[in-house]
Amino acid sequence: MSMKKTVSLILGSGGARGLTHIGVIRELEEHGYQIASIVGCSMGSLIGGIYAAGRLADFESWVTTLSEWDVLRFLDISLTNRSGMMKGDLIMNELRALIGDTNIEDLPLPFTAVATDVVSKKEVWLNSGDLFDAIRASIAIPGIFTPKLTNGRALVDGGLLNPLPVAPSTDDVTDLTIAVSLAGREVSQPLGPNPLPPRAGSIQAYRSRIENFIDTVQGKLGMEQAAKPGEERPLPLTDVLMGMFDTMQAAISRYRLASYPPDILIDIPYNVCQTHEFYKAEQLIEAGRYWATEYLMRHGEDQG
Repeated sequence: MSMKKTVSLILGSGGARGLTHIGVIRELEEHGYQIASIVGCSMGSLIGGIYAAGRLADFESWVTTLSEWDVLRFLDISLTNRSGMMKGDLIMNELRALIGDTNIEDLPLPFTAVATDVVSKKEVWLNSGDLFDAIRASIAIPGIFTPKLTNGRALVDGGLLNPLPVAPSTDDVTDLTIAVSLAGREVSQPLGPNPLPPRAGSIQAYRSRIENFIDTVQGKLGMEQAAKPGEERPLPLTDVLMGMFDTMQAAISRYRLASYPPDILIDIPYNVCQTHEFYKAEQLIEAGRYWATEYLMRHGEDQG
């Protein structure tokens, strides 16, 4: 029997699109790869850190039950903090309860979360200390989540400087470096040719409640923009900020990959979902499986 190929896995930034990372990981395992180290940025750090802790199955079971309202409930809006609209404490506390407290250096796999120091304007590699503090820093999208203060540094989303951080894996002794980008080109069937149907009622059940909640929050923050008669409803500020951030990350990723090309790049289509659609977890995980298989076969790396 041939030895399994070892992989340094790089998981990129991209909001709810990051749930496709779960499907990619599952497909790599089923195709005979051994993930030997993980580097993650933003949502990639969350999925990668939980996998490195050996608790991805628990997270997958939990996230696939989330409804739209559950997702909104975890967005702990801060009406007083001027450095971000959301504190992120509720989701971190939920994950700590689900996974348990642990330090990165005690994980079974080498793991690095990538963040950005907004004061020194430098990329920060977090490979020791509290796992969820590192993840919280890595997911702190500027303007959306408040920065994570760590050792006197104000840390935010690593995607600000490096959405697909291959560089931290360059010293790994593995057979392959596989990177998963969440900024792939738009395609007509982003979920694959045979996507799972959405859960019954999951899309519309709370739509009006969510829109009313967003209107209330934006009004309290002084950001509400009423539509004039005959005009389209203005985009929420969060949509504008996320759209700007995603556009910037896609451009930066292309430049970074030119400097640090992985052996295999798995591109998840940008239009696989919107940034906040975590309630589509089942569909996104299956999409990750589909695109992983597609790219492995293209590279002749199907070991199945």
